[in-house]
This record gives sequence, C-alpha cells and structure tokens, in this order.
Amino acid sequence: MPGSPGGGGGGVRGPRNIGKIVLRSVAVLLVVLIVAAVGGYFWIGSKLQTVEAFTDYSGRPAATPGEDWLLVGSDSRAGLSAEQRKKLATGKAVGKRTDTMMLLHIPDSGQPTLVSLPRDSYVPIAGHGSDKLNAAYAFGGPKLLTKTVEQVTGIRIDHYMEIGFGGFVGIVDAVGGVNICVKQNIKDKKAGINLKKGCQDMDGGTALGFVRTRKTGAIPDFDRTQRQRQFFSAVVQKAASPGTLLNPFTSVPLALSAADSVAVDPDTGLFNLLSVGLAMKGGPVTTAVPIGSLPTINGAAVVKWDTAKAVRLFDALAEDKPIPKDTITK
Repeated sequence: MPGSPGGGGGGVRGPRNIGKIVLRSVAVLLVVLIVAAVGGYFWIGSKLQTVEAFTDYSGRPAATPGEDWLLVGSDSRAGLSAEQRKKLATGKAVGKRTDTMMLLHIPDSGQPTLVSLPRDSYVPIAGHGSDKLNAAYAFGGPKLLTKTVEQVTGIRIDHYMEIGFGGFVGIVDAVGGVNICVKQNIKDKKAGINLKKGCQDMDGGTALGFVRTRKTGAIPDFDRTQRQRQFFSAVVQKAASPGTLLNPFTSVPLALSAADSVAVDPDTGLFNLLSVGLAMKGGPVTTAVPIGSLPTINGAAVVKWDTAKAVRLFDALAEDKPIPKDTITK
C-alpha cells in the first residue's frame, strides 16, 4: 500500500535518502561559511588605513632576500576620549611623534630578527643634517623616516606599519591580554602602572604603561626598547596562535581592531599582516643596534651606534644570514 513501510511512493524516507540530505546540508553550510569568510576578509581589508611611506630616490638599497618591515609606534592620542587619556595616563600632548621604531627581518627560511632602532640615534637625515632618528618623522613623516632608515642601515624596507596609543590598547584587549614577565617592581604614576616582579597577564592599558615607563634601568630608553621587543613578540605570537585565529570571538574583533588602528603602506594588506604573525610564532631573535657612545650634542643627549658592529648586523640581515652573536644586545 502507498505510504506503508517498504512500499513505493512518498512513505518514510530510507537511511540513504536521509544521508543525502545531511550531506547536502553540510555542503551548503560549508559554502556559506567560505563565502562569509572571503567576504569578511575583503571587507576588513578594505577598512585598513593606508599611509604613503616610500619614495623613489637615487641610491635606494636594492631589494634583498626575505622581507623587511619598519614598525613604528607613535604617541598619537587620536581616538582617545579625555576620560580614556586620564585612565591610560597618556597626557594631553597633541600631534604625534615616533615613540618606538623597530626593524623586523623575516628571512626566506629560519628565525626572524627584531631590531630596536633607538629614537635618540644620531643619524644623517636628508636635507636636515644630522639629528635624532625620530626627528626624521617630525621633519617629513613616514616617507622621510623610511628613507632615513634605509640610508643608515642599507636595507630596503618592504612594508611599513604604524600604530598609536589607542590602537595599541585595542589590539591587546582584542586578543584577551598578554602574559609578560616583569623583571622588577615598577611603580610609575605618569605611566599609570604599579607592577610587581614576575609573570602576569596584562590588559591593554597596563601593557601600554609597561612599554612606556622610564622608571627602570640605568639607561631608561635602552630598557624601554627591550620591553617593547618583549611585548611585540608576546602579542604577535598570541594573535597568531590557533586559539586566537580559529576562534571567531577573538579573531574577528582582533581583525577589526587592527584594521581600525593600524596604518600601513598601500601595498600591505591583511595577508601580509597575518604572515608576520605566522613567521613570529616560534619567537624572533631580538636585539638593538649596537651602541658606541652616549654623547651630548647641541645640548641634547644622543645615541651613537658602534659603526663596525652595526654594519655587520645590517649586512647579515641584507644577505638573509644569521646575525653575528657579538652584535646581539639584550
């Protein structure tokens, strides 16, 4: 009879039909997820802020193996309310200056190298004689800064990335904070922190104070560059971890926060930013440019590099080779 088990017509569906329905449903769901992911990728990518950071000039270094990034942290308070500035102890300064500069070299294979470029480095700046490295940004923005870094290191910069105070806090909070090991007790009202020695989880505001404070070290700015490298490595590795990337509740807010707060050169996209995270998963070699002396010039304390060691350091990076051990500064 029609409708009876095992009969013809529109009776109870057999296991084979149910299996087909399940497979079709799964296939449709996968297609929807892929389309949403691709659409989301391009949508978030379209929100990335761009900044012109490169100029063509005679004598620009030739392209070298691997990939080289200039990472710049500015003291811009853009996007922070008066209440947020007070809470984060960022002060009331307007405009922006380069507070942090690091060169990241990602080799074709092997371990990346992260090099701090002290902001007080005394270097030649095209059209402005010799001055502190961060003055290049003040004189001519990202273009003059990248040109100056290329000229003093001999390395062609492939990508530029800049972030201000507000973006810094947003990215740290988007990944759920970072675990940082503090070498000593640090109490600094100006930076808004009161930290105890030891490893601890930090939210965005605390991490910002940690990398900004000058309350540690015999030479505070050198100690700051070490903390900046320590922080950058920690946050990038966490951002690239499976627990972050495979969790839409962390990966989507992180991508949106990065798109809203990071400025990159026009040829840099989300895929490039992701490649940095993946390259840094195992941890980079971290160092600062070898220092030769700390003179006072025209009434300002500056940093002069150890030229011989600095040349060997940057030559090794340009040739995509491991840097000499005697050029590594902790």
